[in-house]
Amino acid sequence: MSTRLATGGRLIDHAAPMTFTFNGKEMQGYAGDTLASALLANDRMLVGRSFKYHRPRGIMASGAEEPNALVGLGRDGQFEPNQRATTTELFDGLESTSQNHWPSLDHDIGAVNQYLGRVLPAGFYYKMFLYPRAFWKHVYEPFIRHSAGLGKAPQDRDADSYEHFHVHVDVLVIGGGIAGLQAACAAGRTGAKVLLIEQTAHWGGRAPVDGGVVDGISVDAFTQNLIAELDAMENVTMRLRTMGAGVYDHGYVLGYERRTDHAPDMGGPRHRLWRIRAARTITATGAIERPLSFSGNDIPGVMLASAVRDYAVNFGVAVGDRTLVVTNNDDGYRTAIALKNLGLDVPAVIDARPAGGGALAQEAASLGIRIETGKAVAKALGGKRITGAAVCAQAGTGSVDEEIECDCIAMSGGWSPVVHLWSHCGGKLIWDADHAFFRPDPARPPLGAEGQGVVMAAGSANGALDLAIALADADYAGRKAAEATGYRPKRGRPPEAEQAGEAPILPVWQMPEGADQTLRAKTWLDFQNDVKVTDVQLAAREGFESVEHTKRYTTLGMATDQGKLSNINGLAVLSEALGQAIPATGTTTFRPPYTPISMGAIAGEARGDLFQPLRRTPMHEWHEANGAEWEPVGQWRRPYCYIQGDETPADAVTREVTAVRQSLGLLDASTLGKIIVKGPDAGQFLDMMYTNMMSNLGIGKCRYGLMCNENGFLIDDGVVARIDADTWLCHTTTGGADHIHAHMEEWLQTEWWDWQVYTANVTEQWAQIAVVGPNARNLLEKFTDDDLSAEAFPFMTWKDVTLNSVRARVFRISFSGELSYEVATPAGMGRAVWNELLAGAEEFGATTYGTEALHVLRAEKGFIMIGDETDGTVTPQDLCLNWAVSKKKHDFIGKRGQQRSHLCDPKRWRLVGLQTLDGSVLPDGAYAATQARNANGQRKTIGRVTSTYYSPTLKRGIAMGLVENGPQRMGEVIDFPMLDGTVQQVRIVDPVQYDKAGEKQNV
Repeated sequence: MSTRLATGGRLIDHAAPMTFTFNGKEMQGYAGDTLASALLANDRMLVGRSFKYHRPRGIMASGAEEPNALVGLGRDGQFEPNQRATTTELFDGLESTSQNHWPSLDHDIGAVNQYLGRVLPAGFYYKMFLYPRAFWKHVYEPFIRHSAGLGKAPQDRDADSYEHFHVHVDVLVIGGGIAGLQAACAAGRTGAKVLLIEQTAHWGGRAPVDGGVVDGISVDAFTQNLIAELDAMENVTMRLRTMGAGVYDHGYVLGYERRTDHAPDMGGPRHRLWRIRAARTITATGAIERPLSFSGNDIPGVMLASAVRDYAVNFGVAVGDRTLVVTNNDDGYRTAIALKNLGLDVPAVIDARPAGGGALAQEAASLGIRIETGKAVAKALGGKRITGAAVCAQAGTGSVDEEIECDCIAMSGGWSPVVHLWSHCGGKLIWDADHAFFRPDPARPPLGAEGQGVVMAAGSANGALDLAIALADADYAGRKAAEATGYRPKRGRPPEAEQAGEAPILPVWQMPEGADQTLRAKTWLDFQNDVKVTDVQLAAREGFESVEHTKRYTTLGMATDQGKLSNINGLAVLSEALGQAIPATGTTTFRPPYTPISMGAIAGEARGDLFQPLRRTPMHEWHEANGAEWEPVGQWRRPYCYIQGDETPADAVTREVTAVRQSLGLLDASTLGKIIVKGPDAGQFLDMMYTNMMSNLGIGKCRYGLMCNENGFLIDDGVVARIDADTWLCHTTTGGADHIHAHMEEWLQTEWWDWQVYTANVTEQWAQIAVVGPNARNLLEKFTDDDLSAEAFPFMTWKDVTLNSVRARVFRISFSGELSYEVATPAGMGRAVWNELLAGAEEFGATTYGTEALHVLRAEKGFIMIGDETDGTVTPQDLCLNWAVSKKKHDFIGKRGQQRSHLCDPKRWRLVGLQTLDGSVLPDGAYAATQARNANGQRKTIGRVTSTYYSPTLKRGIAMGLVENGPQRMGEVIDFPMLDGTVQQVRIVDPVQYDKAGEKQNV
């Protein structure tokens, strides 16, 4: 049966029929339809089941606020669950399936939950799943896991592609309704660069549906004129199907564009995530109609009055032949009038206001529509669809006066401005008692760095529901936003609009006013999550007085519509239960995104090989061509070793270590983090970042530094070089560069925001080559006339050097214990310098070496490695690095943490060297144990191995580890139980097992 009207349907093309399926059944629609309008046109009222009780659910709204009509779309690699039928544009061949039922939508066994309401009240899961505890694993947990979620998770790899866009504009306008169009025009006329985005497929919003006259022409014609004017402006960009997802600090906004959902064969990325920087943002996001709370208000066929009007006017769809309108404001009459003019029957308008409505009510009466004032719906009648309504007095307890037959109930409980984006970055709200809604408080807008409001609300999103006021408000917002960015608004007047005068709204939070418990038990607030009026009242009785607590206890507003329909009604019920005004109860927190966005859009191009882009040094191709065995280090690939001939990796590491110790080795150290810290306050900033002093470091000098988190645990180490009076270069570990830079920025932006410090991660701007071994100086002297002698260039200093006409910065630092220089050149010159050094090093029998040889060399010297000797619970004192922790500084990050009694315990595990008695290599991560037993009957552990290698230099296994009170146990032999049941005996020794005096690195 089709419910398509013979007339109407301003958005559909009757000449372009389309075929689609719902649960495998083929249906017909037209180009311009949404899936929701096409389903209604095919008389499909039941479209899903609710989450908790599996009650029948039908389409309730016509936009992003829809809580019920969630479907799965597509199949295989293009399947996506939980998509709103109301925002899904129809295309030929669309496949859709309903969700949250078994075995079928019409016959769902889960509907038995409806009869268990008495034992499944709000918060039941906090109580019933606690006892008996033995039931949890085998009864409760399987049940919860099976019941969780609505749609099915996709099983196949996503076949579509996604992308990110970056754009900078003067003025961003979010919302393409009549207010957004007017605001964009007002800003665009000044010459400002404007971006206008609208989440639907059409400009104009509700205005063309609701009607009115602007500047002597219809509002529809006025809207088209605005669109044409904006199209002609070169400084204005317009994007349909693009939602403003979130507004953040510093003018940063996320936009979400659905490019090809309506035309899958169009090609190109399916979704696009817009990363927008705007000097000023205008939220013209409109308002959402509220439902009314009466018994049975969730039955399919009970809908928002504005949605019934939208489907009739925009899509030519009659939701019902006989539509009962129930309202507490004049807007409900617009639906009654629209339906009557289209030839549909409106048996009555039930108006809760004793005095009735204004001019719209008079117009409805003139059309012969029966109007009942001071009345309410006591109960909606029907099961899987509406069959009628029981009408009673609003001021009563629910005693039924009459029953009216109908197949649709259009309810209008007033309108709530969409304040979500305004609130995302700190905009505050104010309760408007005259209109019964929260609206943006102009005295407390989101503020920019200069202390001025950077976000403005316009039109009905600002509480201006009257057409004339909305247009004037939007015109003002557009002008002020452009003016704030340096443009001069042109003279002119805002458009003049005419609209029927409306009588005041009567806040109605429950129907009828004195409804008994029987009626309230079937009165729904959150339709998807099955939250009833009685659930909120129960939460209040059980002490959940905070709206945030009530939300989590009842799940009110936690459905996929995030409370767009339920929040205000729920707040009102909670306020009444607590005996306080709605403003005192407040609102829940509005968080981005405004509506769900796809995971693919968030990832963008970061998938497959691009999921974690491979970072390459300038010498990467050389390594690849010369036998490098790769080791992943963060996003980098570093040579583990270089295989020559029939060598095993162990043979290659032995050869590389021996060459470095005896003559010369070259290492690609470009991956080490390099962070510039610059500014008048850079010195004191680094004193706070590092455990030791950096502000007193001399220009041209280097210093080893440790960095801790707030808890006092070591997170990074590296050499800091002072470049000039205001500039330091901080070296970090390869995997820590991005994290440490973010760590610095977090403290600068949140704690020391007024310090004059600038940081920049320049890791990839510089190639760095370590020249290591007894012949290191001899090699470099072949390429430069600069004095590299020990006297002119001592250990832990740096200098600018010219190597064969290439300017380089050379650091005399060592991670091997040998004479060592690290040569830093611009990345573009890295490969050329590498090739020259290799050619010059041949006479010394030099070799390149990789990360494993690097580790062996440093372990022989007892140098720590972040990530080996540290695991997030280790302090500098645990590693016997007390000398690198300043006792003079007043403070540094982690100082107070290190003073806690547990971290000062003398029995903490501390760094030592380890030698097996038989010279073998200890397994990595092995634990030392005593004969004593712990409470579980296991041998007590007293330490663990952190690094272990075979040392070609010492011809035996070497290791470092953390042992309980280790430094005081030198020479003691301890046991390391092995997995095969044997015990390895190990002697505790000094961590420095090679060149204790450091003569080789200071030569």
